Amino acid sequence: MSDNPVSDKDISRRRLIGTVGAAGAGGLLLGAAGGAAAHAVASGDAPATLATVGSTGVPFHGTHQAGITTPLQARGHLIAFDLAPGAGRKEAAALMRRWSTLASELMAGRAAGDGDTGVALDAGPSSLTVTFGFGRTFFDRTGLVARRPQELDPLPAFSSDQLDAKRSNGDLWVQIGADDALVAFHALRAVQKAAGKAARVRWQMNGFNRSPGATGKPMTVRNLMGQLDGTRNPKPSEPDFDRRIFVPPMTEHAWMAGGSYAVIRRIRMLLDDWEQLPLKKQEQVIGRRKADGAPLTGGSETTELALDRTGPDGKLIIPGNAHARISAPEQNGGAAMLRRPFSFHDGIGADGTPDAGLLFICWQADPLRGFVPVQRKLDRGDALSAFIRHEASGLFAAPRGPQEGEYVGQLLLES
Repeated sequence: MSDNPVSDKDISRRRLIGTVGAAGAGGLLLGAAGGAAAHAVASGDAPATLATVGSTGVPFHGTHQAGITTPLQARGHLIAFDLAPGAGRKEAAALMRRWSTLASELMAGRAAGDGDTGVALDAGPSSLTVTFGFGRTFFDRTGLVARRPQELDPLPAFSSDQLDAKRSNGDLWVQIGADDALVAFHALRAVQKAAGKAARVRWQMNGFNRSPGATGKPMTVRNLMGQLDGTRNPKPSEPDFDRRIFVPPMTEHAWMAGGSYAVIRRIRMLLDDWEQLPLKKQEQVIGRRKADGAPLTGGSETTELALDRTGPDGKLIIPGNAHARISAPEQNGGAAMLRRPFSFHDGIGADGTPDAGLLFICWQADPLRGFVPVQRKLDRGDALSAFIRHEASGLFAAPRGPQEGEYVGQLLLES
């Protein structure tokens, strides 16, 4: 895992040669404003100046893996692998070493080795992150069952689930995010190729969000229903953020200290049905105004929900089955998770309905105290349930961030 600059003769996809400043949540590394970065193209022509979006980089090494507290990116790919028949702990360790080396190079704006495809030539890092996780079955395949955390116990079944087993779970999971579609695809292709004969793709999903700079000021992302999505997300500035999102240092399995658990759900949105609802009804289903995300009880997006407030008719202003009410932490014993989703659209079905919705990704220190209790309540009476369908699911343990000279999961695989 080298952070050394690429030599002049290296035909790289891109190279960062400007200054980079520190900013953003969790100490993320961001390119200096003004675009003080450039890329030496393969032809040897004079380097082209990168835009601010293109020059923004995120460090691979650190206390936590990148892609958890990193601001939402414009493009995402999720890909799960199963270890190949006969592959075990030794092959898994070699694979994680390869993947970690590759990720550190790509996130620094360098080539994907000698076989680089050139897909992302002329682009900078574009906030690329590559995040790795282990599924429950990974520990069976590698003979490490004794080191499997109980937090990886299978998620319970929910009545609204219509899960496709072929698009769920997996031994290994990789989350790729970037603010440029070609940079994201380049990383996806490189990760898949680097798997070699050690692992094969189980499923893969593509997602997107609004592009950086598309709004006059930073805003909470909207989903395909037009709703602001993530208003009540825990903030890194909150004193209990780390306790809720990251596994504490004193834990039974030391390899997970500083790591986090990701729950992934492919949630199909029944957009034709949703879009037939009048605006007022949509807002009652959610419990928030569509225009600005404010609670129906008034204020701004960040105003606390006045859950007990009633209208002139004596009825609750925020209905008892409103999504915002049921999912509120105060309604779930303080259960919290860091939502970091992507929208998806995979075409139009034969019946004319869009195969579109949300690649729901949430991070937490313990899914049994984060995702599970909230989803149980939603499953019992959420008004939004009539307009969505859970079609795939996964649960993965993402180890702590690698230090210099380490690969992701090394403490698990080599201790």
